[in-house]
Amino acid sequence: MNKKKALITGITGQDGSYLAEFLLNKNYIVHGIKRKSSSYNSARIDKIYENKKFKNKFFLHYGDLIDAGSITEIINRIKPDEIYNLAAQSHVGVSFKLPNYTTQVNAIGTLNILDAIKKLNLEKKTKFYQASTSELFGEIQERRQSEKTKFYPKSPYASSKLFAYWITKNYRESYNMFASNGILFNHESPRRGETFVTRKITIGIARIINGLDTCLYLGNIYSLRDWGHAKDYVEMCWKVLQNKKSDDFIIATEKQYSVKFFVEKSFQYLGIKIFWTGKGLKEKAIIKNFDEERFPNLKKGMVVVRIDKKYFRPNEVDNLIGNSSKAKKILNWKPKTSIYELIKEMMENDLKLFKKKDNKF
Repeated sequence: MNKKKALITGITGQDGSYLAEFLLNKNYIVHGIKRKSSSYNSARIDKIYENKKFKNKFFLHYGDLIDAGSITEIINRIKPDEIYNLAAQSHVGVSFKLPNYTTQVNAIGTLNILDAIKKLNLEKKTKFYQASTSELFGEIQERRQSEKTKFYPKSPYASSKLFAYWITKNYRESYNMFASNGILFNHESPRRGETFVTRKITIGIARIINGLDTCLYLGNIYSLRDWGHAKDYVEMCWKVLQNKKSDDFIIATEKQYSVKFFVEKSFQYLGIKIFWTGKGLKEKAIIKNFDEERFPNLKKGMVVVRIDKKYFRPNEVDNLIGNSSKAKKILNWKPKTSIYELIKEMMENDLKLFKKKDNKF
C-alpha cells in the first residue's frame, strides 16, 4: 500500500512543525515548503531531521507562496494527497504596517495553491486544507462564534484571511475540489513566536527572574481570547481532511480568558504572587510575595508589568470565544490541554532557555 503524501506550507512555524511530527507518526511521507532566506530558522523541525525513523520520509523544498510558478512546480513534482496551507504573515500588529505583503502572502498565496491544483488536474486526488482564523469575526456579532456567525474583520491580516477563506469555498463549489477551512481560535505552545502575547509573557517572566529584564510591557490586558494548544489543533486539521466531504469547521476550546489572567497564572505557576494597581496606561503589576531563596533577582514591591500604548492595535479585537460543537459532533474532536497545562508547559520551556547553573528552578 502506498503511503500518503502530504505537503505543508509554513512547515518551520509552530503549527507546521507539530503537524509534520503528527503526520510522520501516522506513516505519511511529508514534504514542506520553505522560503529561500539567509535568516531561515529551522529550529522547530531540527529534531525531525535528527530522528532516524523519519529518514527518507521528510523532505523540504524551496518555494514562495507569492511565486505561482514555484508553487505549481512543487505540487506537480510531489502530487500530494493532502496539502495543508499553514504559511502566513500571521502577526496582526505587523499587518497594519505591512498590509500589501500580508495580503500577497495570505490571500494571493492561497489562490496560487488552489489554482495549481486545478491547472494540474489534481482536483480528485489532492485534498486542500486552509488555515483560517478567529480574527475573521473581529467586531463580534454573536457571544460565541460558530460557522454561521457573520464575519467582521478588523485588520489587514483578518481581511487577507477572509479572501483566503472565501476563495477556498469558491474553488470547492466551482471545481468540485475537496477544499476545507479550519477556523482556528488562538492556539499556543512553547514553539509560539516570541512576539505573540502568550509567549511574550512566559519568556518575559523567565527573563525577569533571571535578572535579564526588570519589567514586561504589554498592551490590552483585558482582551479576551479562546486559547488552546497547537498540538491539539493540528490533529483537528488532519481530521478535517479525513472527513467524508469537504466542509468548514471552528477549532476552539470554548473557554475564554484575558491576557491579564494569563499573566497572573504564569507568575502563580512559579509561586509568585502579584497585585495590580492603577488604571488605563498607568496600570501595573507589582510583586507581593515570592520565594526569595529561589528567585534572588526579585524584590517585594518590584513592578514587573506595565502598560505601553505602542502595543495596542489601531483597531482592537476585544472578545473572541469559539463554538466548536460541529467539530465535536462530526469529527469527534475535542481539545486535550487545559489553559493551566499550557501555561505550565510554556513556562517550563522558557525557564530552561534562560536557566543559569546557579539557579535552582
